Amino acid sequence: MRLAYLGPVGTYGEQAAKHLAALEGLEATFIPQPGIQAVIRALAEGDCDAAVVPVENSVEGGVTSCLDALWQYPDLVICHGLVLPIRHALLGSGPLDGISEVLSHPQALAQCPQWLANHLPGALQLPTSSTAEAARLVRGSRFRAAIASLDAAREHGLEVIAYPINDVVGNCTRFLLLRREHSTAGSGPLASLAFSLQANRPGALLEALGCFAKEGLNMSRIESRPSKRSMGEYIFFVDVDLMQGMSSLDRAMDTLRPHCEQLILFGAYPLAIINQQEEINVTNN
Repeated sequence: MRLAYLGPVGTYGEQAAKHLAALEGLEATFIPQPGIQAVIRALAEGDCDAAVVPVENSVEGGVTSCLDALWQYPDLVICHGLVLPIRHALLGSGPLDGISEVLSHPQALAQCPQWLANHLPGALQLPTSSTAEAARLVRGSRFRAAIASLDAAREHGLEVIAYPINDVVGNCTRFLLLRREHSTAGSGPLASLAFSLQANRPGALLEALGCFAKEGLNMSRIESRPSKRSMGEYIFFVDVDLMQGMSSLDRAMDTLRPHCEQLILFGAYPLAIINQQEEINVTNN
């Protein structure tokens, strides 16, 4: 089993990939990719058998590159979800008072603004493709530091200058395990889908969302992304709680379909939650 994730070694994506492989009972070879879209593209084009990507952070919201790629490759299916606690560390090879540049993934930088303002107010913040890539880039420098995981510190031989540094204690990210098995929607307490509307007119979105309410379905998340075709045209990503199985969702989608230009069900799936002590709780249907 070839399993792609956002690399290099030492990312939170690698942690999530290992947890999800264990939950699914997969004997996997882990294949790092240089970006989130590259992870999904590797799966869609057959370069790997499964992929793990971040879809949502509790502080920064949806991971837009993941949402855009899912819409681009509608034949992929979500098999499992995982909520992973995110505990950022400041890593480097020099003292805190000598740091003038902080490198990390944009999401990680955005999760530590208050800590950086309090402790490194004059440091330049530089975005990288991943937290582990930031750790790799700062190795050997006494004026550069990276925001990354403790795993990245061990992998790249860096000192832990400060830990944890994320502003929100409950910071966590939801990851998805994807495969090319869209012939079945799977099963579990959570379903993810996306749709675009037939027309941008008053009440169109309200009518579409009413299809879920009519079946008593709770939308635990709704997020919009530009279609990239014209201003004011959007794609809507929705997560639905399936407390009573798939039948109510099937009926809702039948009612929703005439309102949509395109409607994609990414699947229903179990969701595992890891707490700060690395204990796993899995909710199954």
